[in-house]
Formats: sequence, C-alpha cells, structure tokens
Amino acid sequence: MRIFRHTFVPGAALGMFIDLLLCFAALLLAASSLTARYATIHTVHVPELPLILVGATIFAVVMALMYAVVGLYRPTPITALSAAGRTMFALVVGGYVTSLSLRTVADRGYIEQLLPAAIAYLAIGLVFVRGGMVVMRRVAALPRVLIVGTGPEALALAQDLKTTRRSGRDVVGMYPAAVDAETPNSAAGGLRIFSRDQSIPELVSRYDVHEIIVAVREQRGGGVPMDDLLACRIRGIPVMDLAAYTESTRSEVPIDSLKGSWLVYGHGFVQGRARQALKRIFDIISSVLLLILLSPLMLLATIAIKLESRGPVFYRQERVGLGGRSFMCTKFRSMRIDAESDGVARWASKNDPRVTRIGAFLRKSRIDELPQLWSVLAGEMSLVGPRPERPAFVEELKEDIPFYEIRHTVKPGITGWAQVRFHYGASKEDARRKHQFDLYYVKNNSLVLDLLVLVETVSVIVFREGQ
Repeated sequence: MRIFRHTFVPGAALGMFIDLLLCFAALLLAASSLTARYATIHTVHVPELPLILVGATIFAVVMALMYAVVGLYRPTPITALSAAGRTMFALVVGGYVTSLSLRTVADRGYIEQLLPAAIAYLAIGLVFVRGGMVVMRRVAALPRVLIVGTGPEALALAQDLKTTRRSGRDVVGMYPAAVDAETPNSAAGGLRIFSRDQSIPELVSRYDVHEIIVAVREQRGGGVPMDDLLACRIRGIPVMDLAAYTESTRSEVPIDSLKGSWLVYGHGFVQGRARQALKRIFDIISSVLLLILLSPLMLLATIAIKLESRGPVFYRQERVGLGGRSFMCTKFRSMRIDAESDGVARWASKNDPRVTRIGAFLRKSRIDELPQLWSVLAGEMSLVGPRPERPAFVEELKEDIPFYEIRHTVKPGITGWAQVRFHYGASKEDARRKHQFDLYYVKNNSLVLDLLVLVETVSVIVFREGQ
C-alpha cells in the first residue's frame, strides 16, 4: 500500500486501521454506557453527541500514534510478552494525553469516568481482535509466487521467502532463464525447478500463481521470456523485478542487482522547490522546539562529560553533506580525547574500547547527537536524512558501493531510514546494507516518511532496538 510514495506493509496498515476503529468504538461505547447514569445522578451538563464524536476521534488518533511510538507497527518481530507490555504502556500514556485534550469539551468528573471505561472496552477488544488476526494469518492461504531465474539472486530470494515467510508468500517454484546455468535441486533447498519446455502462462494456470518475480540480473538478449511475461501481465498477474519487489516489501533498494535504467525511468526522486521549502520549514520549527525542550537534558550531559574526563564537551568532525560539500558536525564527546591520536580514521564499533562510560550511555540513548540540532537550524543538516560520513570513508565507500553518491543529493540527517531499520553500522558491509535503506529514502522522500522515521526513532531509542 503506497501513501505519499512510501510503501506501507499491508499488515501494519491494516492493523493501524483496525486499531483506529477499535479506539473510536471503545470511547463511543463507554460514553453510551455512562451518559444515562451520569445525567441521572448529576445535574451538570453531559457532552452532546458531536462533542463525543470529536473526543472519540481524538482518542483513536492519540492511541494509534502511541502504538506507533512504542513500535507495535514496526517490522521487527517482538515477543508476545513484550507486545503486551508496550500495549499497556501505550494505553496508560495515551489515556492520560486524551484526558488532557477532552477536558476542554466536558467536565472533569465525566472525563475521569469516561477514559477508564473506554480503555477497559479497548483492552477487551484488543484481546479478541489480535487473537482473531493471529488465527486468520495461520489458516489463510498465502499468495503463490513463481520466481523467474535460478541464479544467486533468485536462490537467495527463494530461500528467504521459504524460511522467513516475512512477506506472506508461498513459492511454488523457480523458472530458469536462458542465461542461468543448470541449478541442482539441492542448491534450491528443495524448491521445484521447472523445465523451460513449459511456458510460464501454463505454469501460472496449473499452480494458481498470483505473482511473478523476475530475479535475473541480465534480462537482455532473450534471457527472459518476455512474451510469456507479457501474456501473464495482460491476464492481470503482477510481474515485478527483484529491485521493485524488494523496494515494495522491505523498503530498501538492492544495489547488487540494480541497474541505472531502473533508477532513471522509475518513480521517485522528487526534489522540487515545494518539497525543499516544506522540509526546511519543518526542520526549523522542529529544531527550535527540540532545543527548548531538551536543553535541560543537554545541560546534564555537559556536566556528566566534564565530571568524568578531561577535555572538551563537544567533538567537531568534518563530514560530507549536501552536494558532496563538507561541513563540521558537532556531537557530545563520547570517546577519549586520544581516540585517534595517530590521525587514522577508524570505524566505530558496537563495544568500542575508545568510548567512555558516559559516552556509551550517550550513544545508546542517542543524546550525543543532540548538538546537531544547531546544524539543522543552520541549514547544514536536516532532522531526517542519510547519516553524514567522514570524507575518508566516503572516498573509500564510493569505490565499493554502487550509486553511493546519490545519498548526497539530500541533506544529511540526525536520524534516518537506515537508522530505524538496521542495526549500528560498524563495517563496510554494514555501510552497503544501510546504503540500500538510504537509497530508498532518497528515492521516496516525503514529509510522511520523515514523520514515520521520527516516530520510529522514539521506539528505537526507548526500547534499544538496533543497538
């Protein structure tokens, strides 16, 4: 499901829609059960239906936002116990926020009875609805997929879908392309490999295929049966290449099998003046508010750094930003002052011995990034965007990672799509994977995606995801 160029996972979008309905219905049910009794016992004015509908809408929106903040819509799997704990936290905080909002439309006594009743009804509804969704996912038939290709990309895709089933698809088999070498069935992990003597439309009909994924790096020169694929496409069977499939299901762009023509002729990369002006206004307002709200926390971080070790509080380092231009990125110092005394740039690792005790906490909580809000206000950075790298690393990564310079077509950010969808990067291989998420962000950037990144950043920080 695409909304403002970003593809939302169908399960998450459906879950959010159902939660909105549940919250709306829960408050209406609570209002209907309390209004008659409250009006009979007390003589004060009871809120009228339009005001109750407004309150139900506020409750639904606040609760859906809280679910997102605690990470219930993220693709990262969590245990049932963790999900229950996060849901309870969201109910308590969301109920309190809603009560503050509803005090403007009703008296205090009514609200103090309405919200607990609404939360009780909502909790009961969540148990039945969530349980029903789990049962439906287990008994529902999955869409059947045919993979065209038996090369390394096709085998990796088939094994991923077969083992994780993260995308909710059932692989019926693989159809070899002309450029593929003969692949033994053992290499395919037991998946059926069809003969090229059979036509793809025939296989689609025989095995009730709902979707075709072409995982062939070289499609020119008759390597892929385009006539067969066109026949299936005309019949309404979706046909996607590996890049489009990965973008739509994982929100990243695979660079190993990516062609420049796909980037040139595909959708996205909207960097118009309206988008840039809106993003700049959003950055200014957000950075000013965050600097005001977080100034006490930044003061405490300053004191803690000074008390633990000698040296400056802030650490300034050259980074590469928009258009490949360098700027000085400021952070709270989290390492010893002699961390790179030899002048050699090194990757930061997860348990880096150069990091101080206070620095380790600042990094895990992302507090060390807060001084960069001044860079956002100055226009050197944005609140959301690819993380800026050091010039030495950029030159190195440009040689190894395809399309790496595309990330410099937007301002670097304090947080980004790669930061909320991938763990802490500490190697070239991690940089390759994170670049796939950064490429997705640059291609599909929008205010909606920026807001989603900010919401998920809260979840990543609070629940230590991606550490």
